[in-house]
Amino acid sequence: MRMRKTATAATVVLALAATATACGGKSGSAGDKPKSEKVFSGDYKVAKDVKIDSPTLKKAQQRGKIIIGAKADQPFLGFQDSDGKRTGFDIEIAKMVAADLGFSPKQVEFKTVDSNVRETSISKGQVDYYVGTYTINDERKKQVGFAGPYMTAGADLLVRKDEKAITGPDKVKGKKVCSIVGSTPLQEIKKAKYGAETTELGKYSDCVKSLLDGQVDAVTTDDAILKGYAAERPSKLKVVGKPFTEEPYGIGMNKNDKALREAISKAVEAHIKNGDYKKAYEGTLGKSGSAYEEPKTPLPRY
Repeated sequence: MRMRKTATAATVVLALAATATACGGKSGSAGDKPKSEKVFSGDYKVAKDVKIDSPTLKKAQQRGKIIIGAKADQPFLGFQDSDGKRTGFDIEIAKMVAADLGFSPKQVEFKTVDSNVRETSISKGQVDYYVGTYTINDERKKQVGFAGPYMTAGADLLVRKDEKAITGPDKVKGKKVCSIVGSTPLQEIKKAKYGAETTELGKYSDCVKSLLDGQVDAVTTDDAILKGYAAERPSKLKVVGKPFTEEPYGIGMNKNDKALREAISKAVEAHIKNGDYKKAYEGTLGKSGSAYEEPKTPLPRY
């Protein structure tokens, strides 16, 4: 499934922060301050008397709250503002699932988890499940269970709104492309077949600032993350929309809790079917100008 370009209307918070892919990244200012608008937040019906033979869920029910791992520095995906409020597409997905598991918004606790400790946090029970640009792959499936993919992202290019020459990864020869040190997208775009001149910085926000200042021609990382930056500045930035890798995002949880995995898969499918998923996308990442495309259901079972 792919998210492609079109204009959409939504209420959003234009929060300024840096992002992190599955391989890392830190927060910071991208330069000019975007205009702030009302935060998008969906209201999801809370299921009653949920009975699932899940050790994880039973512990959460006993403590009276569900603990969800998330990112805090990804605009329109997983972001936490100065008041502690969480917003973004991944946050909405996490809330939908929590509601179907029987937890009201007051019974949801988000916990910021860095990419390099996700598996540890899940396996040690520090979070009940995790939603945050978490790519499903065979190596990770040895350590954690996944529901999804609820979205399939891919490395793409963020360019200035008036850019006409860069229409895909095959058009970056001789162009300056920025990404963070050690990132997977950086290693990909460095390949000789692309012919790009790469710039390596410590934060994606620094790359975006360089793009806005005209010092580089494009920024590369997962398209979902790039859409967050484009959504902050829709009049200045756009995502090319030609992904050149595939990153299936899943919801991570205890590897052995198959009952929870099935319940979460069903929850995501239900919210895709009833339109909540589409509303969440249009209210967050859709602000970038990238169109909604409905995910394929039923979701794969692992």
